[in-house]
Amino acid sequence: MEYATSSAPLSELEVDCAVIGVTPAGPLPGSGPLGEAATSELARMIEARTIDTRHAKVQLLPLPKGQPVQHVLAVGLGGKPLSPAEFRKACEAAGKALRDRHCARVVNLLAHAEVTDRAEAWKVRQVLLGFDAGAYRYVATKKKPSEAGPGTESVLIHSSEAQAEALREASAIARGMALARELGNLPPNICTPEHLAVQAREIADRYSSVSVEILDRQEMEELGMGALLAVASGSRNEPRLIILRHQGTGSDDAPYALVGKGITFDTGGISIKPRQGMEEMKYDMCGGAGVFGAFLSCAELNLPINVVAASPAVENMPDGAACRPADVVTTLSGQTVEILNTDAEGRLILCDTLTYVQRYQPRTIIDTATLTGACVVALGQHASGLMTPDDALADELLSAGEAIHDRAWRLPLWDEYQEQLDTPYADFSNLGGMPAGAITAGCFLARFCEDARWAHLDVAGSAWIGGTRDGATGRPAGILAQYLIDRAGG
Repeated sequence: MEYATSSAPLSELEVDCAVIGVTPAGPLPGSGPLGEAATSELARMIEARTIDTRHAKVQLLPLPKGQPVQHVLAVGLGGKPLSPAEFRKACEAAGKALRDRHCARVVNLLAHAEVTDRAEAWKVRQVLLGFDAGAYRYVATKKKPSEAGPGTESVLIHSSEAQAEALREASAIARGMALARELGNLPPNICTPEHLAVQAREIADRYSSVSVEILDRQEMEELGMGALLAVASGSRNEPRLIILRHQGTGSDDAPYALVGKGITFDTGGISIKPRQGMEEMKYDMCGGAGVFGAFLSCAELNLPINVVAASPAVENMPDGAACRPADVVTTLSGQTVEILNTDAEGRLILCDTLTYVQRYQPRTIIDTATLTGACVVALGQHASGLMTPDDALADELLSAGEAIHDRAWRLPLWDEYQEQLDTPYADFSNLGGMPAGAITAGCFLARFCEDARWAHLDVAGSAWIGGTRDGATGRPAGILAQYLIDRAGG
């Protein structure tokens, strides 16, 4: 989808539909571009309660001939200034309402809404990101993608100023989040470890600043990645360790490192999961997909920083060669781990990758993973779980999440939780038991980053929404991309 900004009246624009916010008091003050006749008709319909002005309620209305547009999409904004979350929800509702409609060219006037403590540039970014998220359609494996309509092709965001930089950043972030969603939603017989490797090569081919390296099983064996390979041992789909590098500044500048869990399907291994809901385990690679998306945004913007993005791409399957509960493996760091549960596999592939990326001497390492159901219990689907021993890094990530509306919530990472990983048979185990399951998973990863500035994002609740048409959300590509933009001074 193409996006641009405009401050021109609608009579000068060739569009099919205008998206406008409505309140009990009438259309938004920014509805002037509609023209006096259309604005008056909307005000009459609102007064007659023909239009529902409740928050995020949408109605597509035809306009009489002679008006500057054929249709108006009225988006209810309620009767008070919106919170940032309410505004984002309204923007997404507009995208969803038009994704199957014959409204190819749209002008969106929602940036004129009043949002508490937010400037116009922020609103322009969220109009684009929210509308793009709402308009997303999965079509990759459908013979007939849609019988309702072609969806929206281009959007003009109406604002008082051009907001070119806000538009540029938001467009790049939207492309990254769309990539993350598409990878997450693909079926696991298509989105295998090798498929992710192919996607990485295509990104590298597209941008001159990007290079890629793919490690295969033999190379990982030679390095000593015993934990990662233990997870891969039961699958016929060969594992891949994918490393993308963006060189945006001098080669001597330390990079920022992103690490994303890429379990392309998770049966649980020998500790097999229940049958019900197992089909949703195709989303267990959404941490890796989010890292791919954030990296794509970084390359698209050609940020003046260096970035390393790594994703261990593995399938976790039961087989005669699969690892077992009670197995002890030696990680790349040399530490040994007793595998108490083969379904606690994400931390096993991440730990070797976290050790590996430290060879690049990064400024910061951020790993992200659909790691624990315990995080879903704690935070639901609205916030990702953030864990780090570094207060300044926590503040940077929380700030990035608020700015982009891909929010996180910090959980403690105290030494007292580490005791739950104790075992007499190895340096530690891969499971801390029922209490504080999300935190003990973070404690496990912390043992491989003791000399690094590191943070962990558990996106088990935020990266995908089960049982819905939309599935993957594209998160955490947003918070990661915003974090990199902030580091680049964007």
